[in-house]
Amino acid sequence: MQFGLNLYSIRNLIQTHEDFLATAKKLKEMGYEYMQFSGGRYDVESIRQVSKETGMPVCLTHVPFERIINETSALMDEHAQFGCKNIGLGAMPFDELSDDTAFKKTVELLNRKAEEMKRNGFQFFYHHHHFEFFRMGEQTRFDYMVENAPFINFTADTYWLQYGGMEITPTLERLRGRIGCVHLKDYKIQRGEDKRFAPVIAPVGDGVLDFRKIIKKMLMLGVEYYLVEQDNAATLPDTLGQVERSIVWLKKKFEQTQTDKSQGVTL
Repeated sequence: MQFGLNLYSIRNLIQTHEDFLATAKKLKEMGYEYMQFSGGRYDVESIRQVSKETGMPVCLTHVPFERIINETSALMDEHAQFGCKNIGLGAMPFDELSDDTAFKKTVELLNRKAEEMKRNGFQFFYHHHHFEFFRMGEQTRFDYMVENAPFINFTADTYWLQYGGMEITPTLERLRGRIGCVHLKDYKIQRGEDKRFAPVIAPVGDGVLDFRKIIKKMLMLGVEYYLVEQDNAATLPDTLGQVERSIVWLKKKFEQTQTDKSQGVTL
């Protein structure tokens, strides 16, 4: 089993081509096998070169909402240049999210663009947070997207599912066939400087989520790309050390999973 990293986690280390290349090489040495491009300067040739030189495919991106809506064809051409078939949106604009009518119109528009991408051999992925679980009447915005936008795939995010009050594995099951890419992000309760306890994003394995159970479910559902994401790593002193903790833990747990499977043990 292979794992990748959403580069948004280390956005402070990829702002120039030289830094991007040097950082990607370090990620490869840690054990990461592929990347999601997000958080850096979107330069098609730079992304292509770094991917080729490191042998780390770019399996997903996050690109601006306006380009998805207005420059769909150009985006597909650009992604083809660095071998990426999955085009992603990090979040819907807040104005559209906060108004029911605007939200529905935006979902309809995104679904049309997702259908266009699919006709051309690409897939559109929407990355949710917790605010998509805001209710409008009897259903959440997330419910509405799932039920009314069949061409939209979802980058299921373990932290935001937990933060939004959702049961993780049943939600993953609900998205069967639409979660080729996922974000692995742990949920840790931490005491802050104000002495209050609150959830924070943490390296995988440092928090309370049962990733053995979660990843087992993801494997059953045919998830292809398992991307570590730690939004706050870029703001912490040892950014690379943060994301290294995740890959070390995942590799160790996966090796045990493989051993268990070979011995016929139910995980």
